[in-house]
Amino acid sequence: MRGEISGFSRASSGHCYFSLKDSAGQIRCAMFRRSADGLKFQPGEGMVVEAQGRLDLYGPRGDLQLIVERLQPAGLGSLYEQFLRLKAKLEAEGLFDAGRKRVPPRFPRGIGVVTSLGAAALRDVVTTLRRRAPHVPVTIYPASVQGASAPDEIVAALRQAAGRHASGECDVLLLVRGGGSIEDLWSFNDERVVCAVVAVPMPVITGVGHETDFTLVDFASDLRAPTPTAAAELCTPARDEQLAALQWLGSRLSDLMLQNLDTRAQRLDRIAQRLGRPSARLHEGRQRLLSLEHRLQGALRLSLERRRGQLQRLSPVLEQSAAQYLQRQQRRLDRCATALTHLDPQLVLERGYAYLTDAQGRAITGIGQTQVGASLQARLADGRMDVLVTGLDKGA
Repeated sequence: MRGEISGFSRASSGHCYFSLKDSAGQIRCAMFRRSADGLKFQPGEGMVVEAQGRLDLYGPRGDLQLIVERLQPAGLGSLYEQFLRLKAKLEAEGLFDAGRKRVPPRFPRGIGVVTSLGAAALRDVVTTLRRRAPHVPVTIYPASVQGASAPDEIVAALRQAAGRHASGECDVLLLVRGGGSIEDLWSFNDERVVCAVVAVPMPVITGVGHETDFTLVDFASDLRAPTPTAAAELCTPARDEQLAALQWLGSRLSDLMLQNLDTRAQRLDRIAQRLGRPSARLHEGRQRLLSLEHRLQGALRLSLERRRGQLQRLSPVLEQSAAQYLQRQQRRLDRCATALTHLDPQLVLERGYAYLTDAQGRAITGIGQTQVGASLQARLADGRMDVLVTGLDKGA
């Protein structure tokens, strides 16, 4: 038969369970491990496949089911094709860019949860948050997560959380719901919801469906978790682990402080040993100062005595040297006086010479400095007289 896969899951046993539907209805299907191991493709939500097998009655529920022995793709369902087209459009607009995404805070001060109040996902998230971080306040922003009104309600809840972000109500937001078929999760493929996730100011962690379920909000969110419980775990550090880490750090700090105190105590002991009692150190210092004072006084007395002896020995020598020096200087002075006496101009004038000057008082040493009729002044040994030049004879 030919139909569209819905609600596909693979159990730990390896068996696969899903439904096949077409315009006329749907039927539950089971594909046991021996057949599933031979699959050449990965079945997914919305895929149109061709299945061969046999009908069987599931006794516990009385349901008719198809035991699928062969399965091959026959094309993509309309919802899945719509999903791919919208994904390509939003990706081209940059809504899925990795560079735009933010890192959720390691230690959030408040956590917001957008989901249905009656959803099992909410109970799982709240239980996980209470266990891992009971001290962190949690705010619920209720919204339907399935049905025609769900996209509008999810967008309104996201905007409400964004409007309260400035007040510090929450600094990380969880958008979660449990698993379901592609139709059940279709609200999370709505373009308005995707744009609202991108627009909120705080990081958004999505946990929609099961691990194999992917919606467009998963690509737009800052972090995608495989399940609602995993989303709660990703946004909170485990309280027990943090307490254990703090306890270890406290113990380590205490050990380091004790070790530091021991080291300083040992250093203080060594200094105290070198220092001794303060009174004893003062007494030693006083004795040392007295000893130095006595030594200094003795050195000063010895030095003065030596200086006095030197002065006594040098005094006669100094007196003799001073007398000899004065005698030498007196003889030198006498010689200078005799030389000056021989050079006295007055003695020259007394030998009959005269000292001639012109009217301006300049000395006349040759006939070239005067002329006939010039008035000169002659200085003699006993006075001066005026002279009139009446003749010049250079050869006389």
